[in-house]
Amino acid sequence: MRKWTMAVLAAAFSVSMAFQSLAATEIGLNLDWKYASNAKINTGKAVLYTTDSAAPKGITIAVNAGHGTKGGASVKTLCHPDGSAKLTGGTTKAGATSAVAVSSGMTFPDGKTEAEVNLELAHIFGQQLLAEGYDVLMLRTGEDVQLDNVARTVISNNKADCHIAIHFDSTEKDKGAFYMSVPEGLKSMEPVASTWKKHERLGESLVEGLREQNVKIFSGGSMDMDLTQTAYSTIPSVDIELGDKATEHGRARLEKFAEGLTAGVNRYYGF
Repeated sequence: MRKWTMAVLAAAFSVSMAFQSLAATEIGLNLDWKYASNAKINTGKAVLYTTDSAAPKGITIAVNAGHGTKGGASVKTLCHPDGSAKLTGGTTKAGATSAVAVSSGMTFPDGKTEAEVNLELAHIFGQQLLAEGYDVLMLRTGEDVQLDNVARTVISNNKADCHIAIHFDSTEKDKGAFYMSVPEGLKSMEPVASTWKKHERLGESLVEGLREQNVKIFSGGSMDMDLTQTAYSTIPSVDIELGDKATEHGRARLEKFAEGLTAGVNRYYGF
């Protein structure tokens, strides 16, 4: 096993140990939930952690460490619940009706995978949220979870108040952080029509929280993208890209990202 893999796993283990003193409940996908039948990889479990704060907020944040599903790139799911075509490009081209269930993500120049860095950041972010009094639904707690993007979204819809997916873009410019905003053509399709304004407000809040931590922000802080996560979400839901291949991703930097994201969540909920 490569040294950097050991280091990442050790860091994730160290953070995950901090979760063990908290009440934790495994949550699988209930196939009776709306849109659950569209999930193709659905046997894994998310974990709901309950805060031990003296001032619990009664709000559950779904934290989604992007990627990290073995076999996810060889399975496809419907881009939209109604089977309509994707509006923008990305991992899957515009016009396609099905997309890779969970892509493998990119690899940083130092050899670390995006999935590993996403997981380390998700653990740090989750810890900070718990300390702030939020409950946290960790959609992926280890190297692999057998939940595709549809399954992760549907679990979040039913067990959380908002859904934040952590990613880094595949470009190589250190262009800064941004959230994936909702394309105009998607705003008339349910459930997006009922939720897109909340998606946008959550994304804007996260970007402002990051800005307060002096995190570089890309352009206006958003980029339109037709995502499976967005198309299936019935709660405020955002894919936040913290940078790209050229972005610093050591422990200190990840803690700074987590502080910004936590500030953004507080901003969104008015704390």
